[in-house]
Amino acid sequence: MRKLNFLPFELIKQNVLLGLIMLLTLSCQEKKEVPLNVLFIAIDDLRPELGAYGKDYVHSPHLDELAGQSSLFMNHYVTVPTCGASRYSLLTGQLPKNKGDLNNQAAANKIAGKPEGELPETFVHQLKRNGYYTVGIGKISHHPDGYVYGYMDPKSDQLELPHSWDEMLLDAGKWGTGHNAFFGYADGNNRNGMNKQVKPYESADVEDEGYPDGLTANLAIKKLKELKSQKEGEPFFLGVGFFKPHLPFTAPKKYWDLYDEEDIPLAPFAAVPENSSKASLLESGEFNQYALGEEKAGLDHKVSDAYARKLRHGYLAAVSYVDAQVGKVLDELERLGLDENTVVVVWGDHGWHLGDQLVWGKHTIFERGLKSVLMIKHPKVEAQEIEKIVSTVDIYPTLMDLMGVKTNYPLDGKSMVPLMENPDWEEWRNTAYGYFRNGISLRTPEYRLSKYFREQEPKIELYDHKNDPNETVNIAQQKPEIVEQLMPLWERGNTGIFE
Repeated sequence: MRKLNFLPFELIKQNVLLGLIMLLTLSCQEKKEVPLNVLFIAIDDLRPELGAYGKDYVHSPHLDELAGQSSLFMNHYVTVPTCGASRYSLLTGQLPKNKGDLNNQAAANKIAGKPEGELPETFVHQLKRNGYYTVGIGKISHHPDGYVYGYMDPKSDQLELPHSWDEMLLDAGKWGTGHNAFFGYADGNNRNGMNKQVKPYESADVEDEGYPDGLTANLAIKKLKELKSQKEGEPFFLGVGFFKPHLPFTAPKKYWDLYDEEDIPLAPFAAVPENSSKASLLESGEFNQYALGEEKAGLDHKVSDAYARKLRHGYLAAVSYVDAQVGKVLDELERLGLDENTVVVVWGDHGWHLGDQLVWGKHTIFERGLKSVLMIKHPKVEAQEIEKIVSTVDIYPTLMDLMGVKTNYPLDGKSMVPLMENPDWEEWRNTAYGYFRNGISLRTPEYRLSKYFREQEPKIELYDHKNDPNETVNIAQQKPEIVEQLMPLWERGNTGIFE
């Protein structure tokens, strides 16, 4: 008879224990959260002129659909109503502290060429240091392709955000450089190359790729496919910056054809506010650079209703064009199955006056200049509209919170995650500050209080947003008790920038 060999009892115990450890390890691995990706879409000059914001005359189906799946912030305000400075504030999570922070070249002056580890540090850099593969396409910081060079110069090799990107890309197409593409027309010309002898709008019968944003959408789709197949477990941050509806209001004809010009509403208030000052507004200098425009704007007159409708038509066509490009990118995200593990953010870098207060442009600390689009879609957070007032500086800490990235970097905003979990959260700050034109503006749910550091009177303006949402009458002199009540809150936003 063959002798049976039994394993020693201690060896059996060790094998059983090892098996249990392996089972527990596998179980933990299965439960381990896969890192979230980020798709961050920046859209230039996009005020909340979308169907999702109650503008039913706007054709924006893709952004509206995304809004219906997102935390849609109904009252989001930028800190500075100009491209570069607003983006600098977004990226660094900082309120402007000195006049250099109000300059379009803020990032170029304060981050480009500086050694890694120096402050300020962008949230993209934070993610990159925490294991994210970071890709920028188009205009994320101020320069349209992320490289620092002059409008008329050849593209340089100096990144505007040198420590933020693993890749910084743009398909400039027939326009050649980012700056040319940014101001480009369908024939390959651009505003600067034409010495500004151009119209502020264009409707060309071309495909989406006939203007730069179509190329940006295609490049983003290509990059998403590559990111999908990259090393498993390495999360990505993909920033996509679209140019439209920034001037010139250029879009393929099919997007102009979505609108009947006669049905497009005019600005609800086209005048200098009562008891205010022209010094609080601007003469629409950027808009008037387009020398072949049929009429010039100014604070002493309105443009004709017919021309105002044409311009607003161009703006809306550009919105619908960029909406379609966003839709293509979101469709690819879903087709690849990446939507299930990706936070999607859409952010407008500031508002834009479309004849409001007689202004055609941004560059004011009025409602039209500071209020912009913000929506955040999280695959595991329920969609809702959030009425509380939030600021662009709240985006940085929110992303860090959502991605589980801890940082000791000093931030001026607060995470909006509690609001996304409970839109009625009573402890939320519910204020926002704006800075420009030698003024600081405080927005509360009921009022906008602006104080200007200038010689022209009045230096304090107060607008009642419950009864006067279009900011038509400055009531500071009639309501000194409200000014006095709000001034300590205003002081919290006074960074000393104008003193």
